[in-house]
Amino acid sequence: MMTFAVTETVKSIHQAESLLGLTRIPDESFFSEWRETLSSLTPTEEATLDRVKASYLYNSADGPLSESTINLLLVSPLLYLSGFCDPPFKVRSEMSVEISARDGKIDLKGRIDALVLHDRIWLILVESKQAKFSFSMAIPQALAYMMGSPNGEHPIFGLVTNGDGFLFIKLVKKPRPLYALSDDFSLFRQSRNELYEVLKILKKLGTLA
Repeated sequence: MMTFAVTETVKSIHQAESLLGLTRIPDESFFSEWRETLSSLTPTEEATLDRVKASYLYNSADGPLSESTINLLLVSPLLYLSGFCDPPFKVRSEMSVEISARDGKIDLKGRIDALVLHDRIWLILVESKQAKFSFSMAIPQALAYMMGSPNGEHPIFGLVTNGDGFLFIKLVKKPRPLYALSDDFSLFRQSRNELYEVLKILKKLGTLA
């Protein structure tokens, strides 16, 4: 059996679907968690997110930021504020994953940027890309990593970001692999800070563990 890197092999959503037997579900009820009534944020949380957004826009004004900088400026504060850095959750970074393609002829290997665990259940995976990349680059790789989860009985949730925006993924592996995407949330929205919604959804997902 041959082994290939996820980043070199899974470069489009179509490739992810074909290699891993995934089917996207258009039914809004399949991924209702991000649409349901979400709890309000405290004034302190909103003020922190306002500062996080301002810091990101300031630092990215001179050009695209690296993945590590995006993780530092955006992902880390969000994981902290959502409670994923505290018990009963655990955060792991650069975690190795191996996935077998559905034809059984090749293996895919890669490393997850950030992974939140609860009793070895993958609650949320964060896949980030440089700001110059669109979600079309991060989504297929996130799907591949989510398929590598040892959790087959419960939904797996993912979050992808290129810094400029965020998007959530829900994947169910049994009886067959199905997935759906949320709307995207942009840091360039002028009317409101959409990091508020991102944090509310993260908190919601945290209650499902």
